Amino acid sequence: QANATSVSAITVAIITLETFAGVWINAFIVSVVCTAWVRKKTLNSSEKILLLLGCSRFCCLCFSWVYSFLSMIYPNCLLVHPVIQLLQGCYTFFNCSDFWVSACLCGFYCIRIANFRNSCFIYLKVKMDRIVPWLLFGSVIFSLVIGILVYDTADKAVCENINFTCQGRFWKATIRAQDYFYSIHFIAGFLYTTSFTAVIFSAVFLLFSLWRHKCEMQTNSMNGLSVDAHIKAMKSILSFFIMYSINFMSFVLALIYSRKKQNHVMFLIYLIHYTFPGVHSLILILSNPKLKRTLIRILSCVKCKVCMR
Repeated sequence: QANATSVSAITVAIITLETFAGVWINAFIVSVVCTAWVRKKTLNSSEKILLLLGCSRFCCLCFSWVYSFLSMIYPNCLLVHPVIQLLQGCYTFFNCSDFWVSACLCGFYCIRIANFRNSCFIYLKVKMDRIVPWLLFGSVIFSLVIGILVYDTADKAVCENINFTCQGRFWKATIRAQDYFYSIHFIAGFLYTTSFTAVIFSAVFLLFSLWRHKCEMQTNSMNGLSVDAHIKAMKSILSFFIMYSINFMSFVLALIYSRKKQNHVMFLIYLIHYTFPGVHSLILILSNPKLKRTLIRILSCVKCKVCMR
């Protein structure tokens, strides 16, 4: 019992640090984009995607941390109706939005940078600025539907497997919600698979476009500006692809070990789960010239103030 308590305390401390870092990184993205929005009175397509992505990850980290903190430190709080349903529903909504907007970002890089003579691809490139808001709107609506389904599934499963006490406000911890867990895992698997497929296709198309463009350069002695753009976009997509793969592996491990008392495995899953939103957002900051300049300027100011003290 004491060992399990110490492991839980260490896990909470580590995920709190990771959540704090991820929240500040995504808050930085949101604040910079919102500042540009106020100054310019408009946003381009990439800024719209980054704004929604930062907001989704910010809220996702917050809800996920609250759920993990309560489940490890104050598990009885989750027995108050409808705390667990709300936390699961809100987390699923923002997590789904996170992955779908990330997939939209990869698709945006692919269509904006890649060069194909296909009429459909050219149409998408020309109409991209009009398509992006609808893609983001569709991602939010789809995520909302998934969140509502998760809330409803959790509520039905809990209500069917709980003995009520204290006038129905508190429940005894006698949950046998296998159907609930299977449904949640199925929805999460569908989310991961579909968005991951979009990322894979974006990476493949962009890589193929880069290969064709290099061949054309060798024959026509063209400049390498487009190649540089291809390489930068490929770095962003491949970084997301690698991190997405690691996150998908953690999801599979969570699916396998969610019912087993494997504290070291669950600790690894928590570590990966809370690392992904912050690290990938940091990569996006470093690959975006405007965000990178702002970050360097802020760090320089902080360094000067520290040195003055």
